[in-house]
Amino acid sequence: MGKKKTNSDISSEPVTLKVLAAHLKLDPATVSVVLNNVPGRSIPEATRERIRSAAQKFNYQPSFVARSLRNRRTMTIGILVPVLADGYHTEVMSGIGDHLLEENYFYFIAHHRHRPDLIEQYPSMLVSRGAEGIIAIDTHLDHKLAVPAVAVAGHRKINSVTNVVLDHNTAAEMALKHLYDLGHRAIAFMRGQPYSSDSEVRWQSMVNVSRELGLAIQPELTIQLTKDLTTPELGYPVVQQLLAHHRRFTAMVCFNDMAAIGAIRALHDARLRVPEDISIIGFDDVPQAAFQTPSLTTIRQPLHEMGKLAAQLLLERLRSPAVIPEEVAVKPRLIVRETTGVPRQSGDKKTPVRSRRQPVPL
Repeated sequence: MGKKKTNSDISSEPVTLKVLAAHLKLDPATVSVVLNNVPGRSIPEATRERIRSAAQKFNYQPSFVARSLRNRRTMTIGILVPVLADGYHTEVMSGIGDHLLEENYFYFIAHHRHRPDLIEQYPSMLVSRGAEGIIAIDTHLDHKLAVPAVAVAGHRKINSVTNVVLDHNTAAEMALKHLYDLGHRAIAFMRGQPYSSDSEVRWQSMVNVSRELGLAIQPELTIQLTKDLTTPELGYPVVQQLLAHHRRFTAMVCFNDMAAIGAIRALHDARLRVPEDISIIGFDDVPQAAFQTPSLTTIRQPLHEMGKLAAQLLLERLRSPAVIPEEVAVKPRLIVRETTGVPRQSGDKKTPVRSRRQPVPL
């Protein structure tokens, strides 16, 4: 004779919706409505509680795949990012992740190291794995994607892609006017890597504002970042090379904070003090900027907020496809700390002041 099933038999293997409904003597549709929080159905609270208690008792897990097929929704977003490292990209991703978490969305992250072949392939791969939309961070998109997309630091006008950008002209005004008002006229400039999304627009803003202020941008005081690095090592060698040519300058505008921290180390090793000999201003205001010594004067991008805004815009587009803003700009802030000050007077000694500290190898 067959053995009669007991409650313990039910819990010994994965419980399906039909088995749970049969145990409760309810229609499977009623159980599904309660466990999936479907609105608009009038089901007594006592029944709802009985369903939830049984589901917990038997460790019932709703089938995400089945629900996605029914609703044609996966609640999943794909994120494209160049690198997985501390700094700019992780701060933006943190804002994206926090908002998606609040909205009960899941997300995949794919990093591409600025490789054009991967930037081309990854969106399709993410969509094939259920991504309803794409958020691209510091990524050169060049054509419309198969799903709605938002690009953080995207500057190309692409149909159905919303760009979240910093107001770089205001940022350049803040950085250069701060140095100008302190009395700096011989300023060195650090340009970003050619593959970085913000490099060209930020440089053009610096050129335009310099012209307005009457500041000359000297080619011999302009250095170019090229390495694919996200550490202070990015700025160290290019500043060493600049110093090796004995160029005279009193301040430097760095492409980002990590490069600025590397620049400060290069100046320190050359027995130059910041800001007494050279003032340094960074860009981004990553968490390390406030805690390095001396603390870094910088232009703050609201990175976490930009990530959160990107996620908000994408989810709004998924809910209302007709609403597609082409660009949303956010405002920067000048954060004045310890790395900027007035330049030395022309009557001061022009030879570098020797630091009391001994240089430490990197």
